[in-house]
Amino acid sequence: MKSDIEIAQEARMLPITEVAASIGIAEDDLELYGKYKAKISDELIERTKDNPDGKLVLVTAINPTPAGEGKTTTTVGLGEAFGKLGKKALIALREPSLGPCFGIKGGAAGGGYAQVVPMEDLNLHFTGDFHAITSANNLLAALLDNHIQQGNELGIDPRQIVWKRCLDMNDRVLRNVVVGLGNKMDGMVREDHFVITVASEIMAILCLAEDMDDLKRRLSAIIVAYTFDGKPVTAEDLNAVGSMAALLKDALKPNLIQTLEHTPALVHGGPFANIAHGCNSVRATRTALKLADYVITEAGFGADLGAEKFFDIKCRKAGLKPDAVVLVATIRALKYNGGVPKDELSKENMEALKAGIVNLEKHIENLQKYHVPIVVTLNSFITDTKAETSFVEEFCRERGCEFALSQVWEKGGEGGIALAQKVIETLDNKKSDFQPLYSDELSLKEKIETVAKEIYGADGVTYSAAAERELKRITDMGMGNFPVCMAKTQYSLSDDAKKLGRPMGFTINVREVYVSAGAGFVVAVNGSIMTMPGLPKKPAAYGIDVDHDGVITGLF
Repeated sequence: MKSDIEIAQEARMLPITEVAASIGIAEDDLELYGKYKAKISDELIERTKDNPDGKLVLVTAINPTPAGEGKTTTTVGLGEAFGKLGKKALIALREPSLGPCFGIKGGAAGGGYAQVVPMEDLNLHFTGDFHAITSANNLLAALLDNHIQQGNELGIDPRQIVWKRCLDMNDRVLRNVVVGLGNKMDGMVREDHFVITVASEIMAILCLAEDMDDLKRRLSAIIVAYTFDGKPVTAEDLNAVGSMAALLKDALKPNLIQTLEHTPALVHGGPFANIAHGCNSVRATRTALKLADYVITEAGFGADLGAEKFFDIKCRKAGLKPDAVVLVATIRALKYNGGVPKDELSKENMEALKAGIVNLEKHIENLQKYHVPIVVTLNSFITDTKAETSFVEEFCRERGCEFALSQVWEKGGEGGIALAQKVIETLDNKKSDFQPLYSDELSLKEKIETVAKEIYGADGVTYSAAAERELKRITDMGMGNFPVCMAKTQYSLSDDAKKLGRPMGFTINVREVYVSAGAGFVVAVNGSIMTMPGLPKKPAAYGIDVDHDGVITGLF
């Protein structure tokens, strides 16, 4: 079987103007980035804003395992399958971060014959959105330090600076650094920190902003530090908003590319779901809903992270009402959750499947709490047996879920027709009565504990002394009505990555809390999760190369 990058490089792409025309977008409404990438103009977004909305389908998954689940692959393949059925569909995805591309996870363009292309461009620099976000973030950091250097008129306490620099790369040594070393003209010596770009509040703001005015309003509210007498200092106080917005002007516009089968895809924004809110931009999703009859989007990692944040942050903030959810699992991943080593997953093992399917069961129960119809799909592997597949299908039907097999990795859209038909049938026959998990009126602690208990299955929550103090400060500042964004390991329902399946009898430990005032949510950092990841012992970067003709190899 060919590798993903080989399949992508052999694809015959259509000019993006032709792909755009298939959903009624004229060339004048595109800002071209070469032949195969374009940004959607602000004029098109404004002109179509009163169009009726299409149906919104979220694709999510069980907790990720080394065996692979294929959430983005399923999203892309499902969009291709809608096209095969003659439906007007649009895919809405996040942009990949360079961190996992060169780290352990690889890119995020889908896989097999269910990919978005140009795959190399998407996984590397794409249209420069992440670079713009990084620059805007670090401009604010530079203006902050310069303000202190130039006399500190605002009375900023250097010990209470909360704004961190960022870089779109896994680089653990930057988590905690000292800046300002040298002589007096090199700035004040202080401790500083880096986060990966996808964890920056600028990323969250870009993905939640409705337009340029809303973007600037959100940027102005960013809290960067506190004064010696405890008052918050914002980006607006530092006169940083206009220049940051200028850097983000083009990044605010959604990007249009295509699948291997020429289905249009809006790919825009890319916050991680384990350390940020995990969804593509509101602008891209809303625009897609105005242009297509069906919009298939995805949220990062498992449903305990991505789907929860899609529902409780993105949908709450943007007034979106999803019509159905597709929950992706694999036989291999379920057996891994049942205790089978990675090198033995190809063998039929009903006992392990029965032990590991409790992870899928918990995700089904969680999604049902949002009152949205669920279709469970198995991303099939050649090693799956009839007995294993039948067991999972019956398990899902007993819990009120529709079920379909997916073979999109191998067959592209053709392999997703059964799933697409099941989704359309669900949309036609089952009404979504979507509602978030908790109300705005609950306290921040009550919101954290609701997610921990209802979604993770925890017995309770413990807080560090620093987290307790920050929760009180945020509430006292009038931001207690914000939703919460839980930063937690993606590998387990708990905050311990080693606890697979459906853990019981555990507590969630909140060690750090901070407010993203511009984004409009409060981040609760759980367990040992890091907002600046590190590289593995053998990074994917070791296998990436480019030949003398400019052909890239090793991306996956």
